[in-house]
Amino acid sequence: MTDSPDRPSSGPDGTTETATMLKGPTGAGTSPETRGQTTIADGVVAKIAGMSAREVPGIHSLGAGMTRAIGAVRERVPGTGSGGVSRGVKVEVGERQAALDIDVVVEYGFPIVEVASEVRVNVISAVERMTGLEVVEVNLVVDDVNLPDEDDAEPSEGRVQ
Repeated sequence: MTDSPDRPSSGPDGTTETATMLKGPTGAGTSPETRGQTTIADGVVAKIAGMSAREVPGIHSLGAGMTRAIGAVRERVPGTGSGGVSRGVKVEVGERQAALDIDVVVEYGFPIVEVASEVRVNVISAVERMTGLEVVEVNLVVDDVNLPDEDDAEPSEGRVQ
């Protein structure tokens, strides 16, 4: 079977591709947005997700305990990072879809289920709006609850707890 314009064909691995013929000289008759390809890096999606998750009331920080501790050390060393915007966020980006795993610390007193739901809504909305990718899932892990007396209490080096 031969491919015809705009008709899906199956590849050897079972995936479907669409063949499209250009009309006239290369680029003529096609809109500018169809000329070329845009690739969005995992780190970009992770930053968007990290920022949008932090906007939700009740989120204290992102990242598991060890990740937060390493991130705190890295932030103090000049030139070693972007301030941890994407700390605690893992992303898998495909051509048209993205899946995210986010580790969060919730403030004491906030309903965890409601905060998690708001994080999902905010992250999905921001990532889809800014990247055009379809977010297929946002998995949240609540690693800790921040108590009022724990504010700014980071374990220091050499201190035994």
